[in-house]
Amino acid sequence: MNLMQAFKMAFKSIASKKMRSFLTMLGIIIGVASVVIMVSVVQGQNKKNMEYWEAMGDNKIEVQAYMWYETSGSVADLLYEYCMSMPDLVLGVTPQMQVWDSMKIRYDAKMFDTQNYDDYEKRLQVVLGSDQYGVCNNYTLGGGRELSFLDIEKTNRVCVLGAGAKKQLFDFVDPVGETIFINDAPFLVVGWYESFGLDGYSGSSMDNVILLPYTFNRSLNNNQQMDQYIVKGKDAKSTQLAVIKLRTFLQGFIIDGENGWSNVYSSDTWTSEMEQANLMQSLVLGAIAGISLLVGGIGIMNIMLVTVTERTREIGIRKAIGAERRSIIVQFLIEAAVICGIGGLIGIGLGCMGSLIAGKFLLQGMILWPSSMITIGAFTFSVVLGVLFGLYPAIKASSLQPVDALRAE
Repeated sequence: MNLMQAFKMAFKSIASKKMRSFLTMLGIIIGVASVVIMVSVVQGQNKKNMEYWEAMGDNKIEVQAYMWYETSGSVADLLYEYCMSMPDLVLGVTPQMQVWDSMKIRYDAKMFDTQNYDDYEKRLQVVLGSDQYGVCNNYTLGGGRELSFLDIEKTNRVCVLGAGAKKQLFDFVDPVGETIFINDAPFLVVGWYESFGLDGYSGSSMDNVILLPYTFNRSLNNNQQMDQYIVKGKDAKSTQLAVIKLRTFLQGFIIDGENGWSNVYSSDTWTSEMEQANLMQSLVLGAIAGISLLVGGIGIMNIMLVTVTERTREIGIRKAIGAERRSIIVQFLIEAAVICGIGGLIGIGLGCMGSLIAGKFLLQGMILWPSSMITIGAFTFSVVLGVLFGLYPAIKASSLQPVDALRAE
């Protein structure tokens, strides 16, 4: 018997018992669909996370530093001076502070509250930074200018708007030269940033900023001590070296264990760790979904054993007229593989539809389509599973003696 005949017999056997074949496939269908959906959702979430980190820019160094009491100057001033002494390694440095108290933002008849929790994606944020805030956070200037050193030094009432804040306050009008009011205090708009182009809360929170000189910390932020800073390295190698130098500078010369604390780490490290965590998450979720495939495989073995029992007489006739043991094994293995293969294809189809639905509702309308690697891998695994779990019934069928098989009812 050739392979073509074996496949024809397999499809004929499946078609003759449609309901039983479908119920047999059900475990494979659910398992494959679960694997496709889970892995696709994880990959989609990972893609959004990586888009966020890429938009924020590479070679960023996050510095956390705080002194209980200042002895030789503020951390902000000392850190600024030290970073500016390394022009070959560092492009800029800025405090990274958000004003958490309620701020009333007004322009003409438009009024916004920074503590409006009704719509997170439209909530404006007042942030404090230096003249290098845009460089350090990977903003692109769309019009006007950045904050200047004199704005910081003289605490000028000026601001730079993110793309989201610009749109909400001014729609499509150029805001440069206009005046907005923050808690009834006038601030001149000197520039605005282009949008990061990211969807969801993470993207809107980056676009909905209103940047003020960090010297407003005393009047607008209750003089909270600044402890968050961003340092921008020139490239990956410079960033690694700058991290070492900053740790040595802060921990060895500025802050000791009794006077405060400090921590320095780069966004590149976070990206690498996130990729490893995402890989582990994909493997864990894939393994959980794989349990359904295992259960489906056991169902395949069970139904194939039943098939062997039902077709004992047929097997005896075939062996009596000279069928080789190998052809019997191949016939049952192909039947098991066909059942799993059909179940795998149905599962992939359901998994694709489920991924699109999950992307719409879980990932802010993201079009989530399984990669070819996932679909090919899921289909291949389902077929291999059928062969493995069909092996024992096939061997059992091939080992039947013709005389015993022909006596079966």
